[in-house]
Amino acid sequence: MRKLKLDELGRISVEVFKASEKLPVCIVLDNIRSLHNVGSVFRTADAFRIQKIFLTGITGTPPHREIHKTALGATESVDWVYMEKPETAVRQLKEEGYTIAVVEQTDASIPLQNFHITPRQKLALVFGNEIHGVSDEVIALADAALEVPQSGTKHSLNVSVCAGIVVWELVRKLKFAGAS
Repeated sequence: MRKLKLDELGRISVEVFKASEKLPVCIVLDNIRSLHNVGSVFRTADAFRIQKIFLTGITGTPPHREIHKTALGATESVDWVYMEKPETAVRQLKEEGYTIAVVEQTDASIPLQNFHITPRQKLALVFGNEIHGVSDEVIALADAALEVPQSGTKHSLNVSVCAGIVVWELVRKLKFAGAS
């Protein structure tokens, strides 16, 4: 076994990425404080060809040195837009036919592994503030609440780690279900 060199990874260019088919998934960042978390979510969105990121409220926007530090150029490949209010972004996505899934612990949360998605279903995932979570206004607009099951003492994950887990599980279900 040997580690692959960068030129062996078959990476596509930003232009090819922009022209490629994307997963029918958008991400809404609801008042994310950490610019490193924002950059990390951009990098995850690039890795799995997410359609678009909606940055809302106090969430920082590119270009910014601290976002770039973790995004490593993904702000150039992944489409994004800024909206002042997260509920405005969610309403727009609902009008465009997206199912809105907040990633939050609620009295109606579905364990991530039990969430069913169909290949053409348009889905918007909402990730909330590092302290306060997804805003109540957005939860009221949601079609579903997803929760990553946890058994430790904290009952929370870093938002960028959570985004990676949730997006991977959806990619696994959409692209690899039934593959062996």
